[in-house]
Amino acid sequence: MFTESRKMSLLKEMLLVENEAVLVKLETIIKQSNSKRKKNKGSAHDFLGALTKKDALLMTKAIEEGCEQIHPDDWK
Repeated sequence: MFTESRKMSLLKEMLLVENEAVLVKLETIIKQSNSKRKKNKGSAHDFLGALTKKDALLMTKAIEEGCEQIHPDDWK
């Protein structure tokens, strides 16, 4: 699922939350995330979950087929 679609889905779910404790936890998580984002310049960890398993498998297959070929004549 694309990032924007995931955000919209989360917003819909959050609108249904009636439990005050859950709302407080959500607010805390969002505030912590925003404060970390301002301090950090970025990390590879920011991309966790960005690829689907299917996409990752397709990328791995393409790398294995296209990049991991050893041709003995190339060394001469």
